[in-house]
Amino acid sequence: MRDVPALARRWRGQRGRLEVVYATVSDPATGTGAWVHHELVSPEAGPAYVHGWAAVFRTGAEPVLERFGPKEIAPGGVPSGAVSWEELSDATFDPPILRGSQGRLCWDLRVEDGPQQTLWTFPGWAWDRELLPGAQVVPVPSACMSGSVQVDADRFELSPDARGAVAHIYGHGNAERWGWLHGELGGGDVIEIVAAVSRRPGLDRLAPLALVQLRVGGRDWPRDPLLAAPLLRARLGLPCWQVQGTVGRWRLRVTVDIPSSRSVSLGYRDPDGAGATCTNSELADAEILLERRLQGRWETAAHWALEGTAHAEIGTRP
Repeated sequence: MRDVPALARRWRGQRGRLEVVYATVSDPATGTGAWVHHELVSPEAGPAYVHGWAAVFRTGAEPVLERFGPKEIAPGGVPSGAVSWEELSDATFDPPILRGSQGRLCWDLRVEDGPQQTLWTFPGWAWDRELLPGAQVVPVPSACMSGSVQVDADRFELSPDARGAVAHIYGHGNAERWGWLHGELGGGDVIEIVAAVSRRPGLDRLAPLALVQLRVGGRDWPRDPLLAAPLLRARLGLPCWQVQGTVGRWRLRVTVDIPSSRSVSLGYRDPDGAGATCTNSELADAEILLERRLQGRWETAAHWALEGTAHAEIGTRP
């Protein structure tokens, strides 16, 4: 997968940058989910470093989270490779291979599907030109996942039903507040939402801007997520948050539930030193309703109810 352009490393040694690659997977057959997160932080002052974490979620059991790193990057020592993050102790993020061992957790995962059509949660021009404070894209939006995760002595082999995604983030740091959803809708159809409030002065007082990409039957909606964002409203919070709005003849309502018993919370650190807290679950619930206006009335075009298979999080300050 090293030839996938949206997976190519973005950082070129600048100060004040954050680059993230992460994979999420849920296995409805076993009730297991996993989150593997690697990031490179280049502070405004001090050496750049790489670190990350992994979390495993199991039905009826408390989630387990383990961190790895940090490991400093020597001056001029920009890590080589597309997203080959072997510089991290005991952890490799080199799709299709995701492997590591830390504390109570071991994971050995493989992305089985080959290159896919990138899902542009942020428009391609915003990603390529780096004009925004940050952007997220999904180079692998829906893939079969194989392998295993292990918590202490308990090993869980993923079933053939396990699916996941690989995403990439680059920018100046995390948002002031944010919500994120990735939902597997079946047959390769997916929904991806990033709803966020910018940290830029003035913009941090605005309502969350919701960027949505719904891929159904190989077609992505809306055509330009940034242009459509002002037409959508997001209400962020825990345990539930929501996005809804009307774009042209289409109306969307998404409700996300992140049960505390199926989530983990951890602290982030931005390149400027500011802190943030993220609450994440790979066994979240989500309901997605898509309606279309025909002959003056709204009719249901599609409805999905994800029970324990949605990937979601809420980010707050601090």
